[in-house]
Parts: sequence; C-alpha cells; structure tokens
Amino acid sequence: MKKILLDTDIILDFLLDRKPFSDNTLQVLLKCENKELQAFVTPVIVANTYYLLRQKASHVYVIEQLKRLLTIISVLSMDQRQVLSALDSKFTDFEDALQYFSALHHTKIEAILTRNTKDFKLSELPVFTPKEFLAIL
Repeated sequence: MKKILLDTDIILDFLLDRKPFSDNTLQVLLKCENKELQAFVTPVIVANTYYLLRQKASHVYVIEQLKRLLTIISVLSMDQRQVLSALDSKFTDFEDALQYFSALHHTKIEAILTRNTKDFKLSELPVFTPKEFLAIL
C-alpha cells in the first residue's frame, strides 16, 4: 500500500471543494477510504487547516469536518528532531520544511502530494500533484 503525505492545500481543496482540484483530491481520499492508499498529515497541517477553515465556518463545523477526515487519514507525530531539521534546511518555506522532515523521518511516507510542487524542489521524496499521482497509480 502506498503511503503519502497530504499537504495543507490538498486538504483545503477537498474541504472547501475548490474546483477543479477537489475532484482529484476526492479520488485520492476515496482510495484511502478503500484502503488502497494510506494518507498522513502532520499536526501543523491540521492546525493550519483548522485556522483557515475557521475563517469561513463555525468552530463546531470545522471540528466535525476534521474529525471525519481523520477517520480515513492518520496524523504523523512531530518532535524536536523534525523541527531542528526544518530549521537547519535550505527550504525557504518553514512550514513546508516541517511537513517534509516529518515525512522523511518517519520512513513510512513514499510521496508527498501538494499543489505547490516547486516548494518541495529539495525533497528526496517524490512530490506530485494529486492529478499526477493518480496518473501513475
């Protein structure tokens, strides 16, 4: 089973139904629900998603949506090692560095899905948009 990290923009595409991107993200999440894929996020992704969704919806609604999502995807742990690696990295976006080193240090993750692939140009892990990823499955 492929194990992937979903970046914040992918989660937001789905939860905000941002067309046309949400269609591919839905297909990825359906594969997770059917146990064909195993997807992960980090605590930072969950926090960022909450913050951004909360600007458009109530606390109760956002919490409900995140809990539903977390029934089919898992949360990676993050500790000092990942934070220090991110701080020491050449990534220009600290948040992306946190996601990357969380995925890299857990060795479970085989790819990162994001719409901002250029932000992960230093990645040793393969990085795809959901559309690209679905095309190679």
